[in-house]
Amino acid sequence: MSFWADKRVMVTGGAGFLGKKVCARLEQGGCKHIFVPRSREYDLVSAEGIARAYDEARPDLVIHLAAVVGGIGANMAQPGRFFYDNLMMGVQLMEQARLREVEKFVAIGTICAYPKFTPVPFKEDDLWEGYPEETNAPYGLAKKMLLVQSQSYRQQYGFNSIFLLPVNLYGPGDNFNPASSHVIPALIKKCCDAIEEGADHIEVWGTGTATREFLYVDDAAEGIVLAAERYNKSEPVNLGCDFEISIKDLVALIVKITGFTGEVRWDAGKPDGQPRRRLDVQRAREEFGFVAQTGFEEGLQATVDWYRKERGR
Repeated sequence: MSFWADKRVMVTGGAGFLGKKVCARLEQGGCKHIFVPRSREYDLVSAEGIARAYDEARPDLVIHLAAVVGGIGANMAQPGRFFYDNLMMGVQLMEQARLREVEKFVAIGTICAYPKFTPVPFKEDDLWEGYPEETNAPYGLAKKMLLVQSQSYRQQYGFNSIFLLPVNLYGPGDNFNPASSHVIPALIKKCCDAIEEGADHIEVWGTGTATREFLYVDDAAEGIVLAAERYNKSEPVNLGCDFEISIKDLVALIVKITGFTGEVRWDAGKPDGQPRRRLDVQRAREEFGFVAQTGFEEGLQATVDWYRKERGR
């Protein structure tokens, strides 16, 4: 409680899927001063918008969650926007934090920063062993530059910033817009739509052979807040749950939970994305005691239940 009691915290992206959970967790920890710069009021890609946010928030600590994100389709359609917006947000936010002598900056990276063929499980020391998977490389590299900036600023200026790498997130409150959603909400929506419309099949991108690791959003928020409290080193840290599932098995699980009884048709002409994803989570456990708590089926069920409740409104 004492760590957060007097802290003024700015959470970029604090009104988003993960951000709402991080803000709730901060409040539970006793934080009374949380500032969330909303995108309609503060353009965090521009220097002027960033300066206004800092002037208003006067933060002791910044948690930078804001990002322009999407699934494979969105990444392929808007690589330039994903690169520029994410790079400019992060670089300018951290520079202003340094100039204003903010006590700590927590930068949130992405699993997409890892090389395409990273040995499994992904260890933080392998981040520079190759180029990211092509479909999301612009986004992944833009976020990866925050690690370079963070380490450079610590070395030259003694600026306290840390860099976290959460794996794919899911849970209640996720983005279910088919134009920009990630794989779990996209599949849940497809199954629920098919049931409602009486369709006899759904179509899924790729071959189903790629694997992914998924972290429940509440667990991710817990890991971020623990790191903000306890971790003050330059090395990047994975946030995951030491778990891997193929897209084919994921589809089967969502089909079962939603109750869809039709056929799954695979469009092998569409990209699979990175072949495998699973994180080594030892550093987070050792450095700040983070261990994910939510079982995957339990988390999926909660996500499906939430989505159905929202559809019914």
